[in-house]
Amino acid sequence: MKTWLSLTLAVLLVHLALLQTLPLNLPVTNTPTSPTFATRTVVLTRAPAPSADQTVATQQVKPKAKKPAARAPAREPVVQPSLTPESTASSTSPTALASVDPGATDPQEQPMVDAPADAASAPATAVITPASATEQPASAPATAAITPASAAESATEPATAAMVSATIPEAAPPIPATEVAFNADHLPTSVKLVYRVEANKFPYTLSGELLWQRREQSYQAQLSISTFGQTRVQTSRGQIDPFGLAPERFSDKYRSEVAAHFNRAQGLVSFSANTPNVPLLPGAQDRLSVLVQLGALVASAPQRFSPGTTLRVQTIGPRDGDLWLFTFGSLETLELPGGPQQGLKLVRQPRQLYDQKLEVWLAPDLAYLPARIRITEANGDYVDQKWVASEAADSP
Repeated sequence: MKTWLSLTLAVLLVHLALLQTLPLNLPVTNTPTSPTFATRTVVLTRAPAPSADQTVATQQVKPKAKKPAARAPAREPVVQPSLTPESTASSTSPTALASVDPGATDPQEQPMVDAPADAASAPATAVITPASATEQPASAPATAAITPASAAESATEPATAAMVSATIPEAAPPIPATEVAFNADHLPTSVKLVYRVEANKFPYTLSGELLWQRREQSYQAQLSISTFGQTRVQTSRGQIDPFGLAPERFSDKYRSEVAAHFNRAQGLVSFSANTPNVPLLPGAQDRLSVLVQLGALVASAPQRFSPGTTLRVQTIGPRDGDLWLFTFGSLETLELPGGPQQGLKLVRQPRQLYDQKLEVWLAPDLAYLPARIRITEANGDYVDQKWVASEAADSP
């Protein structure tokens, strides 16, 4: 027991000795620098700068907190400029915008629609801050014009079709030949026209003739092209009725002959080549008589055939028949082997893959008979027939 007390007393004396030595060491430690180097001192010296940044950030964020209240009134002025004339002026076609349903675009699905009414220089701020929309009103019309364009882009092909149909006028329908006034007095008198014929397949020129013979109520026309004793002849003969020429037979002969027969009692056209019959329409012509018929119609009512007018004529060939559409052009000056002539141009465009393109120039000084005939095949081959002279019908 005495031993434990002695040890306890010894320990107490040692602790007392240590406590007495502690105050003696405090001045030795670097107590002034410790508070200065502490993090507390750094925070206190740099605290103003972060607090200023946080204050600025807080000020910028505050308008964002008011964004929902600012965007609600901003939507309505945006929808209205897209329908006003100022916003539609920059679009491709006013008709296209009119054909687009304004309800096709949902403003809630496209929140960025609010941007066109704001300043282009600060789009992010413009969306949040309502005041920016009024600070730069000059940029609003140009940006608002984007809204109709986006609506037009979202429109489908029907809107585009509506624009085309409204901006491009439809072509006038072809005029049936029977609806044009015909005057038999404007048919040419009997005459023979001589032509020079050029073809890209031949390195030399051919000779051609159009023999027109008119009697009281009947006619006969013959077109021939000859070279080196070989001749191709097309012949048309028929009557003259209130609609003009009424062919009865058309033939095409080169080595052998094929012909078309007009049976008006049955309303059919039959062919010697045993090809199928075709219905006979009023005002029908064959491939030779149509050239004379067109000239007589123009001479009877020239005011009806302004440039762009299209005339529809059923035209019969030696094996079949088809509706030919002749589009009228303007009067042109032709330099021909027989001298210059004024010619009214007509064009028959191909309607099928292997159809021929037919160009005819009707000359007023030749009683509107053809001064030039050019036929172009689908592969580019052509035959160009140009007037050389006019002779009496009974000349050899």
